[in-house]
Amino acid sequence: MAIKKGDKIKVEYEGTLDDGTVFDSSKNHGVPLEFEVGSGQIIKGFDEAVQGMENGEEKEIQLGPAEAYGDRREELMKEFPREMLPKEPEPIAGAGVMLGTPDGKKIPAVISEVKDKVVIIDLNHPLAGKNLTFKIKVVDVTSA
Repeated sequence: MAIKKGDKIKVEYEGTLDDGTVFDSSKNHGVPLEFEVGSGQIIKGFDEAVQGMENGEEKEIQLGPAEAYGDRREELMKEFPREMLPKEPEPIAGAGVMLGTPDGKKIPAVISEVKDKVVIIDLNHPLAGKNLTFKIKVVDVTSA
């Protein structure tokens, strides 16, 4: 029976970049990815790709930025006064940081540049602007 919106499924997957680098895999998590199809819990292209698949089926898909994490946006490069960051460890370009929002959520970001008085932090998703390839295998389907 073909997978449709509303079904709850489990998939094993491996995600790679254009150069073959693995950026994520269900093997790293020790369990398959479980989600409700069409609910917006995962990126659009992956969600759409599993629709019509069947239990036990495997496929490989390529997604452009629009179907994944979107294009990089320059307006998400933000300057912060250095004194807003902790003194230790010393901020360095390429380091990951967690920023807190007023409502208590945590947002992962990357320090892009460190200047005398400001630090430029990239709030884009790390995979924004990248083409992604996924190998997907459906391992369980619960129909809606």
